[in-house]
Amino acid sequence: MKQILNLIWQAIRGEEKSYTTGSINRAIVLLSIPMILEMVMEAFFAVVDVFFVSKISVNAVATVGLTESVITLVYSIAIGLSMATTAMVSRRIGEGDTDRAAEAAVQSIIIAVSISVVISILGIVFAQQILSLMGGSTTLIQEGIGYTRIIFGGNIVIMLLFLLNAIFRGAGEAAVAMQALWIANVLNIILDPCLIFGWGPFPELGVAGAAVATNIGRGIGVLFQIYILLKGKVIVRIARKHLFVQINIIKNLLRVSMGGMGQYIIASASWIFLMRIMSEFGEVAVAGYTISIRLLVFAILPAWGMANAAATLVGQNLGAKQPERAEKSVWRSAFYTMVFLFLVSVVYFFFARPLVMLFHSDPMVVDYGVASLKIICLGYVFFAYGMVISQAFNGAGDTKTPTWLNFICFWLLQIPLAYFLGIVLQVGPNGVFWAVAISESVLAILCIYKFRRGAWKLVEI
Repeated sequence: MKQILNLIWQAIRGEEKSYTTGSINRAIVLLSIPMILEMVMEAFFAVVDVFFVSKISVNAVATVGLTESVITLVYSIAIGLSMATTAMVSRRIGEGDTDRAAEAAVQSIIIAVSISVVISILGIVFAQQILSLMGGSTTLIQEGIGYTRIIFGGNIVIMLLFLLNAIFRGAGEAAVAMQALWIANVLNIILDPCLIFGWGPFPELGVAGAAVATNIGRGIGVLFQIYILLKGKVIVRIARKHLFVQINIIKNLLRVSMGGMGQYIIASASWIFLMRIMSEFGEVAVAGYTISIRLLVFAILPAWGMANAAATLVGQNLGAKQPERAEKSVWRSAFYTMVFLFLVSVVYFFFARPLVMLFHSDPMVVDYGVASLKIICLGYVFFAYGMVISQAFNGAGDTKTPTWLNFICFWLLQIPLAYFLGIVLQVGPNGVFWAVAISESVLAILCIYKFRRGAWKLVEI
């Protein structure tokens, strides 16, 4: 027991940076624990956020759901660029070249800032049209347009929080990434009720207060990340000599990140279409679905921490010319993730109703949330392998394979199936929920098949 506690403490402190030698199980633990703790806080915030927003109105919850279904496009760009950054930084660390790792970090920041400025302008100007296209009523738009504008306007903090943590993860500095997200999300959780309900000296901003809290919390987290990159005792430390635009590195990053962006834009667009189909059943259905998704994310995000650990292990071991060690790391990470999600799915299936009722008392909202939670969690065991292996491809720099698999499973299967079951066969929202569970399971099976083929071991970045 003492050895286990020492290992956990070592993981949290982030004492080890390179994972190309020694026990694979030890490497997975040291990398994944801070990443899991990082994602636990992100998941906890997602649940707390919708908890407070649900106290305002059904429209407020629906506004968050509709806005987030579109803002996931921003996440897609951020995650896609982050995957390329993690792959490139981890490969350079595996090769022992910290200067080139720092150069890649700087160029990725330049790309992120440039993209976020464009998104801010478009989101602020077209906030009303975004909510309208997503099926929001006039009343919902009037109540929620401020939230949408603030979230889009401050997307740079979302973009940089993802990206800078990707640099730390690629370098094996998972503990620093964890600290940044904890700072950001603890502040979010504290500020959320203060700005939504006007506690103490704070103004009462309603649902817009949730957006302001998010931007402030994540903004402080980004400042912490920048300070560590400039002044901290980390492997990838940015110095003045790295602060130049390098077109070749930018081109390479964009080449790898396009696949990453593509796979998440495909997934996010599918999410938008699903929310649009859900809006056909009314705002009560959207609210129930939104609550269930937050609960599902609460479990998925810690599992995503394990998947991120696999990506770093793949990148560093390929850089060190150890592809077989990289492959073993992925299979073990996937198995541990599968066990975790199986246990979670059992809890969600049998305790769906009391869990959803923590967030809303409207019987119809609860019924939709319970149905969504029970049906989607049936695919959790498959989700584990899909997440971990997709991230393994990305960690190797092979972002094209998961992009094509996402296209097949989300656009050619999930969206048509959701529409067919939900609208054509008139199954209703349950048809959408079944489409999600089925398509995610098929994605996992295809990921396993492609990973076994081994082409990802030969990718050069």
